[in-house]
Amino acid sequence: MNVATCSMLRLQFPIWSFTKPLISTRFNMRLLSVRNCSASSISTTTTEPTKSKKNEPWLIVGLGNPGKKYAATRHNVGFEMVDAIAEAEGISMSSVSFKALFGKGFIGNVPVLLAKPQTFMNLSGESVGAIVSYYKIPLKQVIVIFDDLDLPFAKLRLLPKGGHGGHNGMKSVINHLKGNSGFPRLRIGIGRPPGKMDPISFVLRQFTKQEREELNFTLQHGLEAVRIILLEGFDKGATFVNTAKKIEQIG
Repeated sequence: MNVATCSMLRLQFPIWSFTKPLISTRFNMRLLSVRNCSASSISTTTTEPTKSKKNEPWLIVGLGNPGKKYAATRHNVGFEMVDAIAEAEGISMSSVSFKALFGKGFIGNVPVLLAKPQTFMNLSGESVGAIVSYYKIPLKQVIVIFDDLDLPFAKLRLLPKGGHGGHNGMKSVINHLKGNSGFPRLRIGIGRPPGKMDPISFVLRQFTKQEREELNFTLQHGLEAVRIILLEGFDKGATFVNTAKKIEQIG
């Protein structure tokens, strides 16, 4: 296949629009070159083809329920983590795509897609599966963020893969990824319900003032972890998260 033919084929694919135009253009051209051209054609557009994977996007998904009724509840901490990332990195989440509030941008030089599925928690996989399929994102570059009853409140845990742990949102995600659970997940602890309180009622409770202060610290810690994962690698991010001290031990 010659370069002219390759150029014609590029026009058949959508151009990605991220928030940094100069980097976006370079990223778009490299992505389309990898998908449509032979190795010899690619060599005419970049001198470092072995680094092209670094320019492939990451998908960061927060799980939760849409609507004011569920805002700021324990079950929606995944949404809150994505909002924290979007605000810190200047990424707009105003568009709706793939049944999700959706944003495109960069963390450093790494392109990222942010998503908050609007399907309600138990159907989250409908959104996540569609995004992964459309953009052909490797599962190792999909981070799903969700609440966890089995972790102490405001504790983070980052793992490269695993099961759903009884979480209905994660069940749906795994099902819509054809049963594949080999993607990173960032769990945010919300603690166990007090006494004999129904877990369903507990996860839909909002936070006390003290809990909110501690959670805000945790969200900032999670934001830094995501930056480390994308810019320095998953292992460094996992070390940062999984050896983190509790808020009362700091300062």
